[in-house]
Amino acid sequence: MSSLVKEDLEKRLFGPRRQRLHEFIEVEGAGAQRHYLCAAVNKSKEVEICMVKHWRVDREEKYEIVERWFLKDLEMIDGKEADTDNPYFDMHFHKVYNMEAYSCASKYTFARTLSNLNAMYLKKDFKIVNFDDTYLNDDSIWSSSNRDFVVVMKVCFYAFSLLCLSLCRLS
Repeated sequence: MSSLVKEDLEKRLFGPRRQRLHEFIEVEGAGAQRHYLCAAVNKSKEVEICMVKHWRVDREEKYEIVERWFLKDLEMIDGKEADTDNPYFDMHFHKVYNMEAYSCASKYTFARTLSNLNAMYLKKDFKIVNFDDTYLNDDSIWSSSNRDFVVVMKVCFYAFSLLCLSLCRLS
């Protein structure tokens, strides 16, 4: 589903502006519309972060950029609490914007994307605080490209534990 939304966003919103959409996440918004936080690179190699409102009129999908920032203006991303599974984070520009991602995983995906885009285009020092570094690093075995690995490992661990328990003799 998300790949279809990304394709639609690229075709209808970012493509005509000659921008390349790198990542988007769904964030909580008010009303029946959906909102996406997007990271895109424009033709002059500036990284833009924008809030996109998505709604449907009859059978047609509509998208509108309602807020726009530049990565060069981002001072800090605050994940609020690194040791709890929560979707809340703050983006510190000239003012602080409170966000609620659809999930904790998408919050980490977006922070990782901004960090990678910063490394590619800006090489600026901005802070990513209150995130678990294990999940932010791409070279980690637990990174987003391997996010299912954690789930599979847990399932295998529980299955192995159940097997061991079932083979134990109860006297």
